Amino acid sequence: MTGEQSKLFLFAVIQIKPEYLEEAKAALDQIIPPTLEEPGCHVFAAFTSKDKSNTLHLFECFEDEDALNFHYAQDYTASVFKKYENWLSAPVEITKMSAISPVSWEQFHG
Repeated sequence: MTGEQSKLFLFAVIQIKPEYLEEAKAALDQIIPPTLEEPGCHVFAAFTSKDKSNTLHLFECFEDEDALNFHYAQDYTASVFKKYENWLSAPVEITKMSAISPVSWEQFHG
């Protein structure tokens, strides 16, 4: 694999207790800019589910596992993970993926 097909894509489903939803959205919004500045981070975007109440989603693309581990080691990431201990209504579901076709980055940065 070469190019985009060798990158690490992640999709996270984050179920939040209703009383913490706005705080969780704000926390994710705050870590997006510094995460996008990390070496090896190509995409880091947060979404609210239209189908499941109190559910947030993250779509991420990192160069590789080392870049992802670097992200996890940052203080701002660890801070959100710590807050998740109280905020979550279920464990975060993370799916790691590889692209099977070339990725058009314009789709993400349009």
